Amino acid sequence: MISAPVRVINPNAPEKSILDEAAAAIRAGGLVAFPTETVYGLGADALNSRAVARIFAAKGRPSNNPLIVHIANLAGVHRIAAGWPAAAQGVAERFWPGPLTIVLPKHPFIPDLVTAGGPTVAVRMPNHPVALGLLRAAGVPLAAPSANRSGQLSPTTAEHVQRGLGDSVDFILDAGPTRIGLESTVLDLSVSPPRLLRPGHITPPEIEAVIGAIARQESSVSGDKALLSPGMLQRHYSPQTPLECLSASHRRVAELVKSRQRVGWLTHSDSPQAVGKKDVDVVIMPREPRAYAARLYAELHQLDQRRLDRIIVEMPAETDDWLAVRDRLKRASQNE
Repeated sequence: MISAPVRVINPNAPEKSILDEAAAAIRAGGLVAFPTETVYGLGADALNSRAVARIFAAKGRPSNNPLIVHIANLAGVHRIAAGWPAAAQGVAERFWPGPLTIVLPKHPFIPDLVTAGGPTVAVRMPNHPVALGLLRAAGVPLAAPSANRSGQLSPTTAEHVQRGLGDSVDFILDAGPTRIGLESTVLDLSVSPPRLLRPGHITPPEIEAVIGAIARQESSVSGDKALLSPGMLQRHYSPQTPLECLSASHRRVAELVKSRQRVGWLTHSDSPQAVGKKDVDVVIMPREPRAYAARLYAELHQLDQRRLDRIIVEMPAETDDWLAVRDRLKRASQNE
């Protein structure tokens, strides 16, 4: 597989010449992988249907799964959304730029492909100098899902993008590892009360402190039905190695080792009991939710490269601060 050209760029003070090169590719209908604070995105001009179609083709993404549109400033919202309620202003003032995506009624100008034919659009202002610099240089909103094949692990480094998408991208902006490591929180403000469609770094209590009570969308969706937002597919964020999530993970690891399987094991334990050491790749994960989230995909990418038979993950606690991590692990473990 031929890899896309990579441009190493300063994550804090991105070079104008590199941003201009990437922006020119965007305006010409190209695809550029770029870092955000959450994961690497695969960006195209959100107002160019042909460019957006290239995103779906590169990812193998189902057409019923809408894209998030990224903007550089609040003024950009009015090119994307047909309405801007008081709740949107409140959460934007508190959390933008940042890892919060807002679902709003769409502007007629937005191509239907971006929104999976639905009446709403998902909008976010990322909090990363490279992402914001690219948006300003391009002068157009960017439709940008995660820069990986559909359903697979999201990329938190440029290397992950190269390995997953190869030459499907015009080039990659490499600003090192992402900071947060999980996709954004998605909040639907097109309905009342507002509802959480995808948990992320920003938790429900943090949102409720700004706009009051929100509903929670717990169900997953499968089949051809148009989705309300990204991240709602039942199987998603999955390594190629079969993954299981368990509370009593130690017993399952021992069982697999006894049957001569090679196992990757993500655990909270500071000193997990040795179980056939040569057959187990043990990863000690942080006990703090956001530190855990920042490492999760990177560790799963590493384990996926080791040709293991199975990955076992010790499931975190059922609390709001672990909500996003638990959501990703549950979807990743839905192996068919």
